Amino acid sequence: MSQVNVYPPSAEFVERANVSGMEAYKALYKRAAEKPEEFWGELAKEKISWMEPFSHVFEWEPPFAKWFVGGKTNACFNCVDRHVLAGHGEKVALLFEGEPGDTRKVTYSELLADISRFANGLLKLGVKTGDRAIIYMPMIPEAVVAMLACARLGVTHSVVFGGFSSEALKARIQDLGAKLVITADGGWRRGKEIKLKPAVDEALNDCPTVESVVVCARTKGSVEMVHGRDHWWHAVEAGQSENCPAVPLDSEHPLFVLYTSGTTGKPKGILHTTAGYLLQAAMTMEWVFDLKADDIYWCTADIGWVTGHSYIVYGPMSRGATQIIYEGAPDTPGFDRWWKIVAHFKATVFYTSPTAIRALIRQGNQWPEAHDLSSLRLLGSVGEPINPAAWEWYYNVIGKGRCPIVDTWWQTETGTILIAPMPGAVPLKPGSGTLPMPGVMADVVDLDGNSVGANQEGYLIVRRPWPSMVRTIWGDPQRFQDQYWSRLPGNYFTGDAARRDEDGYFWVLGRVDDVLNVSGHRLSTMEVESALVRHPAVAEAAVVGKPHEITGQSVCCFVTLKKGDFDHEALGKELRQWVGHEIGAFARPEEIRFSDALPKTRSGKIMRRLLRELVTNNTVAGDVTTLEDLSVITKLAAQHDDEA
Repeated sequence: MSQVNVYPPSAEFVERANVSGMEAYKALYKRAAEKPEEFWGELAKEKISWMEPFSHVFEWEPPFAKWFVGGKTNACFNCVDRHVLAGHGEKVALLFEGEPGDTRKVTYSELLADISRFANGLLKLGVKTGDRAIIYMPMIPEAVVAMLACARLGVTHSVVFGGFSSEALKARIQDLGAKLVITADGGWRRGKEIKLKPAVDEALNDCPTVESVVVCARTKGSVEMVHGRDHWWHAVEAGQSENCPAVPLDSEHPLFVLYTSGTTGKPKGILHTTAGYLLQAAMTMEWVFDLKADDIYWCTADIGWVTGHSYIVYGPMSRGATQIIYEGAPDTPGFDRWWKIVAHFKATVFYTSPTAIRALIRQGNQWPEAHDLSSLRLLGSVGEPINPAAWEWYYNVIGKGRCPIVDTWWQTETGTILIAPMPGAVPLKPGSGTLPMPGVMADVVDLDGNSVGANQEGYLIVRRPWPSMVRTIWGDPQRFQDQYWSRLPGNYFTGDAARRDEDGYFWVLGRVDDVLNVSGHRLSTMEVESALVRHPAVAEAAVVGKPHEITGQSVCCFVTLKKGDFDHEALGKELRQWVGHEIGAFARPEEIRFSDALPKTRSGKIMRRLLRELVTNNTVAGDVTTLEDLSVITKLAAQHDDEA
């Protein structure tokens, strides 16, 4: 990590940047650190449209925070109405492309009309402020309408990714006590119809709180409708007025609950409230994505994940962005689908995951090189630490060496980006999230809470509350206290390991339990993975610790290869030597397993926890509800049995 290249922003980029030069970043950070109430209070007054002003900036009774106390606002009003009222109603809000190739353009005025009609339809169904709704939809404009209509009425929404099973859906409906489910007949993925309504029907056999189900006709497939409970979307909004006033809501009104999986089977409902979350989502759009009025912005996430909440709906729309929404897979019908979309819509800002980047690397450079990507001016990465080799490919092949990459660190719990470069200010180092956002007091510490020295590994914490922070775990404040605040009282414990280099840059190494101890050497799995993907044959790697009676743990690597014919036995030996040369003999893997795919969540994160279970117990018994493709782990288990 100390031998990486440094990429300062170009003079041209600095000149146009929202935050221009390191001195500007340092001044912002210093002001936020020294006068946080004044800093955030002024931004809140400037960036949020208030229906009633707040009386004071924040209250902090660890671990519970309140921001912009006493104020009233509405997230939907801030994302749509105020742009229309400011005369920007004809600006395009959404550029939609479905996987089959259908397209739509939706202006802010059209979006406001759609939201208002749908919200009035929900009111007619008996939905009211304070109720909870589950949204289980494909990536279509109606999903955005559903979220914002809920926000408009003060209905707390929980979006469930459309790939989840009925059991996972049921658990979330029950925990939330949802009154309403908004879904679709199905969506398109890799050329196939993914049915959604049958999963809802199955889940609702055990969900007595649900009174109404609204179904959007996306695929036009046949579905069963339960009389009195189920309603077609088009029937709900038919004849409804396009005038539906946004409800003034307390700054701490629950905006959404988003469920994340832990090591146990019970998902955690992460609660985010209205004003503080909205403000930091808006500010990071300006600081990190350097958003301009003429940008065509594209975040490839699904709204079922927090990235889709913060950087498709609430962040970009609160700043009046024009953005692309794509329904389907990046490899359908070919591996250039994303690059066709970039070229067609002339996207300027592109935000995706390291997993997607590595998958595209594996297919070869010919796919992006067949398209004109010259409209791009900024690239982003989200989801997990990006290997330096993948960073360099992204920078050189997609960005042609002229687009800064904002490598963003944050979590569902943090709500918005906490560590990332401001691209017109901060020189980039491949693999590093660089520096914290203003107002984010991040540190790397030992288990006593003491800051560790430069280039020493420790625990990543945040020492001070920030506006978009998680407020609690839905229905379980004790679990919230225990999981995030008990390890180092008064400090938010992220669960990630990190280092800070001599320039103060943060290098996030992955989850704390993704650290190996081999013969007394502490070794980050990311370091070994980064070494492996630097090898020209390797597309992707996942590294876990395997119990070893002599060394404590040994290094076990799961590797997928780029296209080509390889002698696995010879390549395995070569890769062991390669890692030993790159890191040191103590890091040399004991075992390398080649696989066509790695187990990933539906948001693209490698599920190392399952791989650890496999190499430790020869089986997988933990929570697999977030696993995208169960057959991947089944094949790996079978391969393990064959080798055993």
